[in-house]
Amino acid sequence: MELLSTPKNIEINNITCDSFRISWAMEKGDLERVTHYFIDLNKKENKNSNKFKHRDVPTKLVAKAVPLPMTVRGHWFLSPRTEYSVAVQTAVKQSDGEYLVSGWSETVEFCTGDYAKEHIAQLQEKAELIAGRMLRFSVFYRNQHKEYFQHVRMHCGNVMKPSLKDNSGSHGSPTSGMLHGIFFSCNTEFNTGQPPQDSPYGRYRFQIPAQRLFNPNTNLYFADFYCMYTAYHYVVLVLAPKGSSGDLFCRERLPQLDISSNKFLTCCVEEGELVYRHAQDSILEVIYTEPVDLSLGVLGEISGHQLMSLSTANAKKDPSCKTCNISVGR
Repeated sequence: MELLSTPKNIEINNITCDSFRISWAMEKGDLERVTHYFIDLNKKENKNSNKFKHRDVPTKLVAKAVPLPMTVRGHWFLSPRTEYSVAVQTAVKQSDGEYLVSGWSETVEFCTGDYAKEHIAQLQEKAELIAGRMLRFSVFYRNQHKEYFQHVRMHCGNVMKPSLKDNSGSHGSPTSGMLHGIFFSCNTEFNTGQPPQDSPYGRYRFQIPAQRLFNPNTNLYFADFYCMYTAYHYVVLVLAPKGSSGDLFCRERLPQLDISSNKFLTCCVEEGELVYRHAQDSILEVIYTEPVDLSLGVLGEISGHQLMSLSTANAKKDPSCKTCNISVGR
């Protein structure tokens, strides 16, 4: 039987966090003969790969020939924001069950995308299941080392500036490495109603009245849900003043929450005053997208310990947790 030509001019497009479309050119005479495609997909490993992540299986897909381009989805557990290389081979299945195959094409590289808004919404639904009851609070707070606040005072005009979010949390989060903001906490201790006296981020704490950051002129977005091989879970929320650049960024990528009625963080008018509540059973990480002047709050030293083991800086999400993972890339 006449040999098959080698596929050429591979094109990859319509890339999402867990799928892509692929096409290539074949000799005209091969179009009618080819019965199967072999696709070899390999993840480009790097030194920062999560060593706890399961191995991808398998790397070679055998698919019946269909009109090109063809969509590859579900054959592998594709990870978001991950670089892959792909090569293709065509084949004719013969009467004896063996394959006549072409040579392998050139290798093409591509990178999968972030979670889409509908994927973030799936994370939100999972997070709502464990949020627990709502507790009142009155301040947002931010812990850092003494040197951080000295730098803000001496070199930043007493204003904390937004910085680029790190890669903690879900690997497919569209905020990681893209959204600028300032991290705040708001969780309180159940027995005191006050912020805890321990922190993983430093012994100095800036506290600001909740209404300074969160009010009817602020939009609230759900950004992520994750854990770090622990029983407790983190929920990442974004507070963005309406019309700000952070608000525009989030509006395209994240589910927006009703500030007065959601499972995580609320701002309601009760008896003419703004009342704030947070979910009891999740650790909330709140990103505020604008600069914050230290004069709007108070700075002090906490009496507790610096619990470094609780730090989420560049924390890797547990890919095996059934509570906080969804059925697309980790």
